[in-house]
Amino acid sequence: MLAAAQRLRRRDEFAATIRAGRRAGRGVVVVHLAVANTDTAPAPTGRADLPVGAGFVVSAVPDGPSVPGSDPPAPSSPVTVGSAPPARAGFVVPKTVGNAVTRNKVRRRLREIVRGRLADLGPGSDVVIRALPGAADRSFSELAADIDGALAAARTRRPRRRPGGSS
Repeated sequence: MLAAAQRLRRRDEFAATIRAGRRAGRGVVVVHLAVANTDTAPAPTGRADLPVGAGFVVSAVPDGPSVPGSDPPAPSSPVTVGSAPPARAGFVVPKTVGNAVTRNKVRRRLREIVRGRLADLGPGSDVVIRALPGAADRSFSELAADIDGALAAARTRRPRRRPGGSS
């Protein structure tokens, strides 16, 4: 099972990864990989008034009366400024793969394979893995080989060009 922070959950997260990511297919899987760009990330400022979703986690120090000569109150949780979000994965297993039991079996296999490979993707990266109809007939090792090949290909490809954009 993937941790909650490592899962893509909302439709817009899947759509953004598919739209902006690099696509590569191998065997019975198609991988969409959106690699985080750490060069354009804002520098950590240490301020607690950052907007929500800015990529920073800052815990606030509770307000309260201060006593002269005493230490300031300790924050309730550690302050983490500028920490990159973990790599996340999402899975798409359509009805063409099989019935609900078969689709869930394929999804569990994909999830287990990707769990060990998320650390290699780098912080802030998102990956969507789409199973094709033959995925139910593949063994675990064949699925793992397909995913490894597709991830390697997606890492080396250039990002897709947007229609109407200039080079």
